[in-house]
Amino acid sequence: YNKRGYKAPKEKEVKEEAVEAVVIDEKDSTTAEVFSKLDETASRTEDFVAKNQKVIIGLVAAAALATLSYLAYQRFIAAPAQEEAANEMFVAQQNFQKATDGVSSDSLYKLSLNGSEGKFGFLKIADEYSGTDAGNLANYYAGIAYLNTGKYTEAIDYLSKFKSDDIMLSALAKGAIGDAYAQKNQPKEALENYINAAGTNKNDFTTPRFLLKAGKVALALGNKADALKYFTDIKDNYDASPEAASVDVLIGLAQ
Repeated sequence: YNKRGYKAPKEKEVKEEAVEAVVIDEKDSTTAEVFSKLDETASRTEDFVAKNQKVIIGLVAAAALATLSYLAYQRFIAAPAQEEAANEMFVAQQNFQKATDGVSSDSLYKLSLNGSEGKFGFLKIADEYSGTDAGNLANYYAGIAYLNTGKYTEAIDYLSKFKSDDIMLSALAKGAIGDAYAQKNQPKEALENYINAAGTNKNDFTTPRFLLKAGKVALALGNKADALKYFTDIKDNYDASPEAASVDVLIGLAQ
C-alpha cells in the first residue's frame, strides 16, 4: 500500500567504470622469465643435492682428509726427517770441507761418502732421506766427492739426481757432470753439459767458467765456429771475469 502522491525511488544507475588496460612491459616479462628459470634451476640443484647428498659429503670429507693428512705429514714426518737428515750430514760436510781444503783429500772424501763418528755419510743420507732437502743436497756432495776421487760414472749418477733452484749450485752440478764426462774421454757429452751449465741462471761466476770449458772442448773437437762463439761471448759479456784474461789467445786459435 502506497500513500497518495508516493513515488517509488528510481533505481540508481550503476556506472561502469572503464577498466584501465594493463600494459606489460617487455622488460618486466623478460625479468619474470629469468626469475622463473632461476627458480627452476634452484629447484633442480636442490633435487641434485638431495639425491647425491652422501656422495657430496663423501667428496668433501675426502678433500678435508687429504688436506689434514698433508699437514700432518709435513709436521710430523717431513719436518722431523729434514732435521734428522741435517744433523746426520753435519759430520759428512765437515769431512768434505777438509778434503776440499786439501787435507788428506781422498780419505776424507771417502769418509764423507760412507760416514764416520757414528753418523751417516752422503750416500746413506741421499738414500734414507731422499724426500728431504738434505737428502737432495747429499746427492750433490756425493757427486763432487766421487768426481774428486776419480769415480766418474758414480759422480755423473749422483749429480744427475740433484735438483736445485739455487743459481750457483744448479749450474755447478751440470758443469761437474761435464767435467766427469771429460775425464771419461767423452767430449761430446762433456760439451753438451758445459753448454747447459753456461746457460743455467746466467751470472758473472759460473757462466764464463763453463763457456771457457765449452769453447776448449769445441776447439778440441775441431768445431772452431762454435768455439769462437763461446770465447767471443766471454770477451763481449764477461770481460771482468778471470776467464776473459786469456780469451784473446783462444779467439785467435779459433779463427
